[in-house]
Amino acid sequence: MSDIKSVNGYLIKEVTPGAWWVLDAAQAQVAGPFASETSAMEVAAVLQDQPDAPARKRKNKI
Repeated sequence: MSDIKSVNGYLIKEVTPGAWWVLDAAQAQVAGPFASETSAMEVAAVLQDQPDAPARKRKNKI
């Protein structure tokens, strides 16, 4: 296993031999598996986080 690399805020890790994954900060799998570390790094470089949905306004019941 090799070192974990960071690209665009995502982690690149070889989870099993020959299977590279793009992980988030909590190390949850985001994309993969990829056959090479380079492929995983290229995908991580273009990933964009989606903003959370806006919170709904609550109606005050009086």
